[in-house]
Amino acid sequence: LRSCSPGRASLTNASRHAYLVARFGDIYAQERLDAETLLRTYISDMEMVQRIIYIAAVESFHAAKMAYRHFKMRVRKTLSLGHSGPESLEDTVLDYIVRHEDLYDVQASVNEVIRSMNINPKISFPPEIDFIVISSLIRELCRVAFSMQTLIPPLDIAFGTDGELFHETKYRRSFDSDFTAPLVAYHVWPALIENDVVIVKGEAVTKR
Repeated sequence: LRSCSPGRASLTNASRHAYLVARFGDIYAQERLDAETLLRTYISDMEMVQRIIYIAAVESFHAAKMAYRHFKMRVRKTLSLGHSGPESLEDTVLDYIVRHEDLYDVQASVNEVIRSMNINPKISFPPEIDFIVISSLIRELCRVAFSMQTLIPPLDIAFGTDGELFHETKYRRSFDSDFTAPLVAYHVWPALIENDVVIVKGEAVTKR
């Protein structure tokens, strides 16, 4: 293992938090729309396109969080052999991960996301094409989600289900929504949460 920089995680937490929240917004504004445009060349149903992108986001966070847990376990096991302080082992582990996020095997997470999407019953794709066409979006989401796990506290996306009650604090309605409908028909983009509090609204479609 490479050497670590003591205190790096805590010293840079605020700046990394600000960057990652902004990056999440950038992905929504740019990469999401790029993926949407790309998918529309294969799929005419806009709802299906948006469902695919939302599920890609959810699966990316899931895969990245799993990868982070496994990565952290490996780092802790290795560093514990020679750890003597003054930082706690947990702080030393986090500092190491923050300094060496480039060791995260993002492609493995991308592959895992695509595998999960291929068996998700809510989405479908023409047989001549594959979800790999939006791998650049998935890769960026995985990178951001992994980095968000190094924050104190970590950031996550809110759990969402079709048919849930629409909450103004959690989502914005899509422009084509029925603005009087009380329930979420489907999700376009997940909300970002910190300690179960929404810090960036997601987007949802409401219909009667």
